[in-house]
Amino acid sequence: MDIINKYFPNLTIGQREQFALLKEIYFEWNTKINVISRKDIGQLYEHHVLHSLAIAKIIKFSKNTHILDVGTGGGFPGIPLAILFPDSHFHLIDSIGKKITVVEAVSSSLGLQNVFSEQTRVEALNKKYDFIVSRAVTSFPEFYNWVKNKINPVSKNNLKNGIIYLKGGDIKDEIKDFYTSTTIFEIADFFNEPFFETKKIIYLPIKF
Repeated sequence: MDIINKYFPNLTIGQREQFALLKEIYFEWNTKINVISRKDIGQLYEHHVLHSLAIAKIIKFSKNTHILDVGTGGGFPGIPLAILFPDSHFHLIDSIGKKITVVEAVSSSLGLQNVFSEQTRVEALNKKYDFIVSRAVTSFPEFYNWVKNKINPVSKNNLKNGIIYLKGGDIKDEIKDFYTSTTIFEIADFFNEPFFETKKIIYLPIKF
């Protein structure tokens, strides 16, 4: 929890309490349903919570922004972002039911009123969103094809509506067809832990 306070010192008391509860909730659920690697669960705050919150270093979602989290797994990046932006709306989806079971339990335990979770595939959704976020569920071109028609054309944030994608490693080949349109943020510019040295945020505004 200290690492969250380090980079986000202006949290409310309620937000601090919610972030602090994550450890107990995820550790308990991970013994029942393995949504986080058992080798990685001890690094929950750095590898999962803080990694998710890197998105908040490039955008402060305005009130009533609608965000879709595709392939949310155990709730990342959606749950940490929902804590940080209580006035925005988060739709968390995953095709695996047991993962959504965990997301629903976490949301309920935290009292999050701005999270709706659902077992479904993004191709089945007919709604449009201001932003679509995800943590490396597939190659970026494939992800783009999944979601390109699900972005609301009217923007109201400091960034234009589009895709915000967390990805690690060498991404040159993945974004070669989007090179002139994407902005790449190095997460190491925000967080100085070695874990983030190769981690990036791909931001692609959708053009209409």
